[in-house]
Amino acid sequence: MPEVGLKRDVSAVLDVDITDPTTIELQIAIAPHPGTSFTESLTIELDGKPVEFTEVSGSHGNRIHVFEGAVGNLQVNYSATVLGNTGPAPYDLHDRSVYLRPSRYAEADKFYGFAATEFGAYADSEVLLEKIAAWVGSRLQYVPGSSDPIDGAVDTLLAGRGVCRDYAHLVVAMLRAVTVPARLVAVYAPGCDPMDFHAVAEAYVGGQWRVVDATLLAPRSTLVRIATGRDAADTAFLTNHKGAITLNSSVVTAVVDGELPIDDIGELVSIT
Repeated sequence: MPEVGLKRDVSAVLDVDITDPTTIELQIAIAPHPGTSFTESLTIELDGKPVEFTEVSGSHGNRIHVFEGAVGNLQVNYSATVLGNTGPAPYDLHDRSVYLRPSRYAEADKFYGFAATEFGAYADSEVLLEKIAAWVGSRLQYVPGSSDPIDGAVDTLLAGRGVCRDYAHLVVAMLRAVTVPARLVAVYAPGCDPMDFHAVAEAYVGGQWRVVDATLLAPRSTLVRIATGRDAADTAFLTNHKGAITLNSSVVTAVVDGELPIDDIGELVSIT
């Protein structure tokens, strides 16, 4: 686990062209981390002029910034510094109900028989997380740009490649298929290579939400939670309704003070 006083600096810069007036939603601000101290800054400008936005509070502390965008060039700048570690994420019976169900990108119902054959011997065991992470990691190739935004876990398994959200969707689907509550978390990930918004799975095992990251791209103990949900449909960093936009670029940074910790895939780790 990360040591007390761990400092993490994260940021995101988005360059977006709005070509037809639209409603935009951003999920790039970190979720509340009780017990930590943090500072943050968010500026949104359209053609160099400040844009008024509304912050909407979602499930699990998700923070959605919503605004109406006219035609023009949109510049979004977010930065935050987090000092310390938060406590375990809460869990209730509603979470169990929601995160055992199949969802748009994590079609657990299509894996019931397959998952029981592959992982049934490890059901209700903490070893299950290591086994599923290793299985997914060994069957997929991490290839940027190889997947479509509408691909689900089945598409990913058949293609044999994808990016972090694809790995996470397949992990989540497998876990739910063996009756382990699982969900997707969008995070800032110090040490991630290539650096970008990162997606991992969380599984409820041993009385706590635990991180499962089959990509092995970043130390799990340094992750900073942005948004949590059933799958990428709930956690997208940029969404628009009506109109049209083009994402020209996104630049994400996430660093820690000092050395990055070593991540042992067999260790149970929670987002703190």
